[in-house]
Amino acid sequence: MGHIMARKHWHILHENGALTMARRVPVRFDLSVVARLEGGCKHRIARQVRQDIWRALRDVRGFAPAVKVEDCDGGLKVTAGGQVDGVFPKQAAEAQITDVLENTANRARWARWAS
Repeated sequence: MGHIMARKHWHILHENGALTMARRVPVRFDLSVVARLEGGCKHRIARQVRQDIWRALRDVRGFAPAVKVEDCDGGLKVTAGGQVDGVFPKQAAEAQITDVLENTANRARWARWAS
């Protein structure tokens, strides 16, 4: 597994064609939501999704975002979520991630940024 430490302590992992961006390693998905997106730069998609889920879940104590982006059927499969240390409302948090991933304005912005 390739590993690059990015600015501000973000880990960027490359494995089997997938890119994972996470605050902590080993990467743990205590909560996650999967979405399919059009193609583009995996790193840019991961960065934008990570920023948006962080904004949505910044009030969840102990949350460390992680995003995995991999090729899938001519597009990208994005797994967004991350690690949470402690008790948290999993269903509500995953619903918030779903809202971020399915938001058409977010998707349009990500596509522009990733092209």
